[in-house]
Amino acid sequence: MKKTAVLFLLLMVIAAGFISPENSVAATLDFSKAITIGSGPKMVIEFTDPDCPFCRKASKYFEGRSDVTRQVFFYPLPRHPKAKEKAQYVLSQMDRATAYHQAMSGKMDSVQKFEGITAGGIKLQEDQMEIAKSHKVDSTPTFMINGRIIEGFDVKKIEESLGR
Repeated sequence: MKKTAVLFLLLMVIAAGFISPENSVAATLDFSKAITIGSGPKMVIEFTDPDCPFCRKASKYFEGRSDVTRQVFFYPLPRHPKAKEKAQYVLSQMDRATAYHQAMSGKMDSVQKFEGITAGGIKLQEDQMEIAKSHKVDSTPTFMINGRIIEGFDVKKIEESLGR
């Protein structure tokens, strides 16, 4: 009986080590390079493209969830020719969250030339691309929620991961 209890305790300690936040994918992300949106208790890591229609739908969906804090990284896709410049513009702003909402709402779609892109915004966009690539992100939107990776705007999977 004692051996069984010790073995059970040892297995619990090992399992706890594997599921601890320190071993999760989220622990390897540099959130200082992300745009933080919201202040809810549930964390959503989001890789997005400012010109992706499904990313925009996801952004609108999350605006209605006060229980979420989003850590947003841009991953502009080559098929959206203005997305990279738009991301650089957003990342050059002092209030990145507001600029993000403007971009994702389509309010920047008619802008021909983005004024105010800084070297820091360009570098941050490059850093975010590297973060996405190092985590094997290759499509948008991609979400990391409670250790689960969700590719695409799949409300059912998102709500299963977050709870509704």
